[in-house]
Amino acid sequence: MDVRDLPALNATLNGTAAVLLATGWWLIVNGKREAHKKVMLAAFTISAIFLVSYLIYHYNVGSVKFQKEGPIRTVYFTILLSHTILAVFVAIAAPLTLFRGLANRIPQHKKLARWTMPIWLYVSVTGVVVYYMLYQM
Repeated sequence: MDVRDLPALNATLNGTAAVLLATGWWLIVNGKREAHKKVMLAAFTISAIFLVSYLIYHYNVGSVKFQKEGPIRTVYFTILLSHTILAVFVAIAAPLTLFRGLANRIPQHKKLARWTMPIWLYVSVTGVVVYYMLYQM
């Protein structure tokens, strides 16, 4: 695998995390607590692998410029800005939410998860969108 292959891997990891997050939400809504725990641990692990891969790629390649012009440029940077800001939140909130769940601090876990899960899902999905817009358009 070459470092130039990492963006596609990162998009795959983000897409996988999104599917796992949606599955984890469905499981807990349907009272399947143990399955929820396993799926959310998987989502966290996939997201952590993504972050390492992302950092390796950008350490080696640097910043990649968006080449398109016109209204799509505004759309891209709007998505990228919201994605980046919310990714910082997820980097802090996801481990804290996970810790509270694993520590069986369920009221605190639920309170934070109500914010963390939809934002984490948004970040995962927009990560795929950013990849598509930057590398496939």
